[in-house]
Amino acid sequence: MKLVVAITGASGSRLGFKFIQKLPKEIEVHAVISKSAKKALKLEENLNIKNLLELRENSFIYKETQIEAPISSGSFKTDKMIILPCSMNTLAKCAVGISDTLITRAFTVMLKEKREIVLAPREMPFSAIALENMLKLSNLGVTIAPPILAYYSKQDSLEMMEDFIIGKWFDLLKINHNLYKRWE
Repeated sequence: MKLVVAITGASGSRLGFKFIQKLPKEIEVHAVISKSAKKALKLEENLNIKNLLELRENSFIYKETQIEAPISSGSFKTDKMIILPCSMNTLAKCAVGISDTLITRAFTVMLKEKREIVLAPREMPFSAIALENMLKLSNLGVTIAPPILAYYSKQDSLEMMEDFIIGKWFDLLKINHNLYKRWE
């Protein structure tokens, strides 16, 4: 599987990196990290983005300005895409078809090619505009999956909570895992 992972500047950018780190090794990752995501990560986590960019062997990392990257073309076969976290700015651009960065260009390519897309908007509460944008995208076949906890899996640490959320995204992308205890 070839998976596009876009990390935007919404709060919680570390979830995007943790998501990539937990992916099975056989999945080829094409990652795009926005400038805002890098800033958010530095502010929230005080982490150096350069250390996190060495994510895994089977990955390709692009700048959001690299419009010439392979994932900007429908003839480059990728299977699925996830934007996590998805900022409200990126959500709005996706909803109206603005393709001014590699992230939004890859999104429009995936949409036109009718490939699986998951967006993980990170905001609370959602504005009426954001909800309208999510509804529009959902009606176009995009899965909207914000990082929301469920308490039946009895998470008792931040790491377990993050594993649960990442596991739910893996489920949506049909990626096998054992990141959380399932309901019995």
